[in-house]
Amino acid sequence: MTLHFTEAEFERRRQRLLAEIAGRRLDGLLMFQQESMYWLTGYDTFGFCFFQALWCGADGRLALLTRSADLRQAQHTSIIEDIRVWRDAKDSTPQQQLRAMLADLGVTSGARIGVEYDSYGLTAANGRRLDAAFDGFAVLEDASGLVDRLRAVKSAAEIIYVRQAARLALDARRAGVEMVGPGMDEGDVLAAMQGAVFKGGGDYPANEFIIGSGRDALLCRYKSGRRRLESEDQITLEWAGAYRRYHAAMMETVVVGPPRDRHLELFAAARQAMEACAAALVPGRTAGEVFAAHAHVMDGHGLAEHRLAACGYSLGAKFTPSWMDPPMFYADNDGLLEPGMVMFAHMILMDSATGTAMCLGRTFLVTVEGNECLTPAPLDLLVK
Repeated sequence: MTLHFTEAEFERRRQRLLAEIAGRRLDGLLMFQQESMYWLTGYDTFGFCFFQALWCGADGRLALLTRSADLRQAQHTSIIEDIRVWRDAKDSTPQQQLRAMLADLGVTSGARIGVEYDSYGLTAANGRRLDAAFDGFAVLEDASGLVDRLRAVKSAAEIIYVRQAARLALDARRAGVEMVGPGMDEGDVLAAMQGAVFKGGGDYPANEFIIGSGRDALLCRYKSGRRRLESEDQITLEWAGAYRRYHAAMMETVVVGPPRDRHLELFAAARQAMEACAAALVPGRTAGEVFAAHAHVMDGHGLAEHRLAACGYSLGAKFTPSWMDPPMFYADNDGLLEPGMVMFAHMILMDSATGTAMCLGRTFLVTVEGNECLTPAPLDLLVK
């Protein structure tokens, strides 16, 4: 069995979840988020692209319904003992089998069951089939976000892995920046960065590293296709070290050749905004207040049209398609910052009129007294 946490750690998490279930007067929770399953049991798979569900009853009993391909995956990576399989067939009805499983576990008619509807592991089509299967048997209530809020505050054991992810992020930064220069292929930069994570014992990230040069440096998402850097160029990189599925992200725009005046102007604003966000990233403040600090600086520099409507988010143990977790830094978000949260702040400026990009991103651990930057690279303009 491959477990990354002790039984005592998993038990503490289970008790936290059971307290939430009791507080909501639910008879149990059906989890469809792979992150929830991993946090609660260690279960590690990308099989959530198919129908599967983890049940946690108010009595603390756990049971997993999954496909045959994930039977051994669950046996080898989790503490789940009750693993049931639905068979692939033309007329498979796993939602009905899920209802039958709960009945077998003693769930009675009229039970109130929480469901993680807001999940990549539960498509709209499967959600409709789930509702139909449980119609007349149980009342299904949207419990999306319940486990997310528990996961947001990391335990001491989790922070050990986050710190290792941060070290890998710094390794990737060194490897990638070293490769940047005139004539260099983006693919070589990307290979160096991802290779540094793998060489350090890390994992694939929950989404692709973002890399783009020239005008594509203004993109905030990965896209297919590579180019070679010119003698005067720019390249934007956003990546994460990932270790035991925990993430620590970073972001940089590297200028190749002499920086243009617009690069210097945007960098000055990005650095000042990062410093303002770091000052606001303390216990008791809200995610919205961090965004407000970012917007105040950016708008003060006359860059309102070039910034984004969000400037960061929580990080944790995540699965594809995204390493982003709530809460997110956007206007008026009242999500409270607490010690133990791991937050990524990104200052992204994209001036389409001049074709100029400038980005900075760092990961912070919220502490009792303030915060600690886990990826403490200098906030200097990188020029190659």
